[in-house]
Amino acid sequence: MEWNNGNAFPVEDALEMILMFDRRGFISCANAAARTKLGYGEEICGEHMSSIFPGTFKQAGEENDADGMADGGICSLMAYRKNMTCFPVEAKIIGDEEAGIRICMMNDLLEKEFLNKKIEQMEDEIQQASKVKSEFVANVTHELRTPVNGILGNVRELLDLETDSRKLRSLNLMERCCEDMHKLINNILDFSKLDAGKFVLDPQKFNLREMLDYIKSNHINRITEKGLEFFMTISPQIPEFVVGDELRIVQILNNVLSNAQKFTSVGKISLEMLPTAVMDDNVELFFIVVDTGIGIDKADQDKLFKSFSQVDASISRRFGGTGLGLNISRQLVELMGGNIGVESEKNKGTTVSFSIWVQLPEEEKEVMNSRKEIIEGMLHREAESETEEDGAKLYGTEANREELKKNLSKLILCVEMENWEKAEMFMESIRQLTDGAPREVSMSVLRLKMAVQKENYDKISANLDSLKAVLNMEEG
Repeated sequence: MEWNNGNAFPVEDALEMILMFDRRGFISCANAAARTKLGYGEEICGEHMSSIFPGTFKQAGEENDADGMADGGICSLMAYRKNMTCFPVEAKIIGDEEAGIRICMMNDLLEKEFLNKKIEQMEDEIQQASKVKSEFVANVTHELRTPVNGILGNVRELLDLETDSRKLRSLNLMERCCEDMHKLINNILDFSKLDAGKFVLDPQKFNLREMLDYIKSNHINRITEKGLEFFMTISPQIPEFVVGDELRIVQILNNVLSNAQKFTSVGKISLEMLPTAVMDDNVELFFIVVDTGIGIDKADQDKLFKSFSQVDASISRRFGGTGLGLNISRQLVELMGGNIGVESEKNKGTTVSFSIWVQLPEEEKEVMNSRKEIIEGMLHREAESETEEDGAKLYGTEANREELKKNLSKLILCVEMENWEKAEMFMESIRQLTDGAPREVSMSVLRLKMAVQKENYDKISANLDSLKAVLNMEEG
């Protein structure tokens, strides 16, 4: 017999065994799982609960109708099948006092234990397979390096000896192919380490400005060869030396800039770097890479940082790549305590921005403290005798607020007239006027700057409202 009221008790196909019985202990309904697992079939209706739980329920006709068990608590019991074999279950009994109905819900512990063991076995197999895969990838990439290094070494020797221009072009092409192969091998090796959770950063003290000069020299030739313009802007507030993993920061920037170069045929690529927060001995560095390339549909942007993923198949055919570079970059950024994001529109270019945290060495902390003392001293002097020229430079002063209002008004006018060159000029003035501002102000300015660079009217309007809100400014 099945449940006679499907609307009230939609449990016929439930995985757990469910029995309904009255005050005297006689079963009136049982779902499919109970009928099957207990071996009674339809004959279970009319059986007494003592047949299922002989050690728990008293025989039919005896006193004690199991009222005391209808408390909803879970208990471990031995359930008996019709053939008198038994198995452990977890059971819960609830009751309706007015109707005199009891419901027993139970799970087969043997089945549960079996499934748990299967899950553990599968997890072990997955871990073992992942370990084998990681070791295989590491061995293969190491083995590939040897012949690639051999070819590259011979090509470079020939480059020093060869004078024929046609042969030199072929040798230069071979050299570049070997370098690209090196990058691919390194990406695969890094990905396997990150995937296995064995990647470790190597923080060292390094010169941040020299690193950025290296990045510029590494990319400017390839970018300008395509007829593109390349701009790099470094905030004067950037410390000279920091403690971090220089090699991996360079790797992130190389990946992002290489992507920008790959997908941009006309226009420009720009890189901007500035500090956005200082906490104790650490500083947050914010990087913005803007290009005027093919752009990405909003629906496809979530694929950008996934492994082995391209926006669509034609990307791989036209531009090449494995889809590993940005995934590795995302994981490296997260290991450095930051995050990475993208803003883009189809055929209107892409902005990739990311932040990382690095440590300040002792001498830089002293420089930062000296700057703080100088600023505090200037603020003190400004409070005594404020001038328009000095006051406008100090964030938070009355003159600074007035100057910000003027530049914001001019920015709005340029945006309305679609004079983007002047809009960027006023945007840079706004950024300089907010040097030393709280982090939420700096981040609002950055978002507005990115929207201006992308010439995105809707985002400019939204970010202007956001900036005014954090500045507590009202339009006059």
